[in-house]
Amino acid sequence: MFRYLITTIIASVAIVGIYTQYQLYSENPWTRDGQVRAHIIQITPRVTGPVVNVNIDDNSRVKKGDLLFEIEPSLYKAALNNALAKQRQAQALLAKAINENNRATALEKRKLGSVSVLDLNNFENAVQTAKANLASAEALVEEAQLNVNFTKVFAPTDGFITNLNLREGAQVVANSPVVALIDENSFWIEGFFKETDLQGVIAGDKAIVTLMMNSDEPINAKVDSIGYGIAKSDGSTGNTLLPNVNPNFQWIRLAQRLPVKLTLENISDDVQLREGTTASIKIIKTTTL
Repeated sequence: MFRYLITTIIASVAIVGIYTQYQLYSENPWTRDGQVRAHIIQITPRVTGPVVNVNIDDNSRVKKGDLLFEIEPSLYKAALNNALAKQRQAQALLAKAINENNRATALEKRKLGSVSVLDLNNFENAVQTAKANLASAEALVEEAQLNVNFTKVFAPTDGFITNLNLREGAQVVANSPVVALIDENSFWIEGFFKETDLQGVIAGDKAIVTLMMNSDEPINAKVDSIGYGIAKSDGSTGNTLLPNVNPNFQWIRLAQRLPVKLTLENISDDVQLREGTTASIKIIKTTTL
C-alpha cells in the first residue's frame, strides 16, 4: 500500500511539473532556432581597373569614410584631361559665336538692312549651339572627374570586413561586388516560432536572448515585428508545369514557423555580435504581466 502511495505521489508531482512547464511555455514562448542577423553591404566599385592599393585586412573593423582600396587612376585622369581640353575648346567656340552675333547685331542697329534676317538668325542659332556644346563638354568633365574620384573606394558605414579575397593587382569590374561589409549598427535577432506559440505576442513585448557563444550573458530584447508570411512548399510549379505537392500524414498537422524580429537592448561591451550565429529566445508576453 505504501509503495502505491509513493508511486502515486511521484506521478502526481511529475504531472504537476509537466503541466507547470507547459503553462510557462505557453505564456512565454521559447525557441532555440534563432540567429544573429545584420545588413551586409556589398562594396561595389563604380569603375573598372586593376587594384593598386588595399587598405583593409580580413575580419577588420572600419569606420565610415575609411579608404578601403584604390583602383589605378591613370586612364581616368587622362580621360579627365581630354574632357577639360574639349571644355576649353567649347568655351572658345562659344566666345567666337557670341562675338560674331554681337558684331552682326551692332551693324544691323547702325544701318538697317546691312545684315539679312537669315544671317541674324544663323548667328543667334550659332550662339545657342555653342552654349549646348559647352554644356555637353562640362557634363563630360563632371563624368570624368567622378570616374577619377571613384578610383578610391570608401566605407559607406561603420562595420566589419569579412571573407576578404581582394589583393593588389587584381582586376575589378564596375558594378561587380568585391568586398563584404557587415553594418555594425544594424544587428538584430531573428527567431522562428511555431504559429501556435505566437498567439498574444505583439510588437514591444520583452524578450530574453541567449547567444550560444555567450551563454552566460543573457541579453534583454524586445519584439520588433512578426513576419506576415512565409513561402509555401506545396503548390509551387515544377519543371513540368505541374504543382509540387509533398506527401504528408493526414492525422498530423504540423504548425508552420514564422520569423520574429527582435531588437537588442543594452549589449555588454564584452559581447561581440556575429552574423549568422545561433541564439535562444524567450518572449515574455505583455498580456501575462
